[in-house]
Amino acid sequence: MKALILEEYNKLVFKDVDDPKIKQNEVLIKVKACGICGSDVHGMDGSTGRRQPPIIMGHEASGEIVETGGNVANWYVGDRVTFDSTIYPLNDWYTLKGQYNLSDNRMVLGVSPDEYTRHGAFAEYVVVPSHILYKIPDQVSYEEAAMVEPVAVAAHALNVSTFSMGDNVMVVGAGMIGCFVIKLLKIAGAGNIIAVDTDNTKAGMAKEFGADLFINPLTEDVNDIVLVSTNGRGVDLAVEVVGVSAAINTAISNTRKGGSVTMVGNLSAKAEFPLQQIVTKQIRVQGSCAICGEYEEVLSMMQKGIVDVKPLISKVAPLSEGAQWFQRLYQKEEGLNKVILVP
Repeated sequence: MKALILEEYNKLVFKDVDDPKIKQNEVLIKVKACGICGSDVHGMDGSTGRRQPPIIMGHEASGEIVETGGNVANWYVGDRVTFDSTIYPLNDWYTLKGQYNLSDNRMVLGVSPDEYTRHGAFAEYVVVPSHILYKIPDQVSYEEAAMVEPVAVAAHALNVSTFSMGDNVMVVGAGMIGCFVIKLLKIAGAGNIIAVDTDNTKAGMAKEFGADLFINPLTEDVNDIVLVSTNGRGVDLAVEVVGVSAAINTAISNTRKGGSVTMVGNLSAKAEFPLQQIVTKQIRVQGSCAICGEYEEVLSMMQKGIVDVKPLISKVAPLSEGAQWFQRLYQKEEGLNKVILVP
């Protein structure tokens, strides 16, 4: 089969590789669409350490089942499917507690840290265990289904957050995940939704997805604007989706006393933390890791037209052109959001 392989850092090659083989509990999927995630772009240059070459990246994908293992039940050749980005063991303590995203020995598709290598979906075919599959509704295209994963990450962040209808919420980082957080907050009935980002080109999309305000901290005083918008208190919830010290500090410093901060971004391994603000303002800090069962609710919202991902799809391109689209994303080309590659 053909695949886009990260042969060495900053070197993606479209080439022939061996066809993958399935185990008894797995299915072989003919990939129809696979989105380039920001983590893939950062993984390309080695900055995250989680995509060590050689590796076939890609975890935001959809396709059609073409072969099933002997122990696979209720899934059939021809089924249109998408799948979780996390491959988790069914008998793990965390899985049995309903927290499969935290399970020991879990793997992420298209990732190769020190512990494992699991090739992903920037290829003609990909193999996944049947228990991470989800059927795509007829109303949802393969390209849209390749966007379920980032929407589900946003949904999980809100599912672990503490907030009520009418609460004022700040979203720090108005990229892909940030925009989906904003959209889901709007659906959930949040009060003022304030988007914060250093890139003014993201203002339009943030507002289209439901943000009431957009603030650029490089040119505006975030604290002053937030206080005016929240009766002098600060936001009830801040969702941080960048993962760097400046963004984390912005989220915490603009959260009201007794409020909460949910941290989704993990661009940096370590970050400075305003400990005294957290303690003296009695702020709850909550981490959010990946996805834990949100695929079905996201697919349902897509099917009903409640969530429309199409505005964020900038380009659908052949997998053979993947290297150049990675570079364009890496160079932060203006106006370029989600790129989906099609084998």
